[in-house]
Amino acid sequence: MDSLKGKVAVVTGGNSGIGFASARLFAEQGAQVVITGRRQAALDEAVRSIGPAAVAICGDVADPAHHRAVADLVRDRFGGADIYMANAGVNTITPSGEVSETEYDTQFGINARGTFFGVQAIAPHLQERASIILVGSLASDKVLDGHAVYAGTKAAIGAFARSWALEFKDRGIRVNMLSPGPTETEILGKLGVAPEERRAFAEMMAGAIPLARLGRPEELARAALFLASDASSFVTGINLRVDGGMALL
Repeated sequence: MDSLKGKVAVVTGGNSGIGFASARLFAEQGAQVVITGRRQAALDEAVRSIGPAAVAICGDVADPAHHRAVADLVRDRFGGADIYMANAGVNTITPSGEVSETEYDTQFGINARGTFFGVQAIAPHLQERASIILVGSLASDKVLDGHAVYAGTKAAIGAFARSWALEFKDRGIRVNMLSPGPTETEILGKLGVAPEERRAFAEMMAGAIPLARLGRPEELARAALFLASDASSFVTGINLRVDGGMALL
């Protein structure tokens, strides 16, 4: 279990959900992981769970200064990074006619701006043949009610991935997009799904997913590991959908 032995991985939003599952799996595969998030207590708990291979830095991904701090930490402590996973994101489900300026700015600030300036800051410190993984969404391809702004942010991330796959090619750096479908994470609670409603929500969503269930964070983490490791050494510029086939319907 050492496909990432000797590697350094940075995972934004690595304190929960898909980001945490990916960071933990990267560490299990031999990587040193740097995780980021906005909640210090959640980061501390994540580091305790992952173990001594993890360090954390707290901050807001919408703030370019935070990304410069992450890049400085990576440079000073590890000499560079081999994997950068831009995972941090937010989603607010609102019909377009009701979207406020603040809601719009928050989603684009965290999802698109955070991804762009995170890669801009870390790029000089990425090793040759590094892997960049940008977490997108099924919503960038499939129209979902109330997701117009969120879909726009994820479509922007897809454009970044394609552009960077060519921009960084001379350094052998691969850039790919990982697009989850509905996944059983704490984001369901942030979307207003109460704990007692989770089962009904999952059953309702299952009807729209060919594999008839929500995804699990560890399944997305295994897909991220594929993109992070040499198993995908000839893969760049793709959008890897891990959505149970939902994009087909």
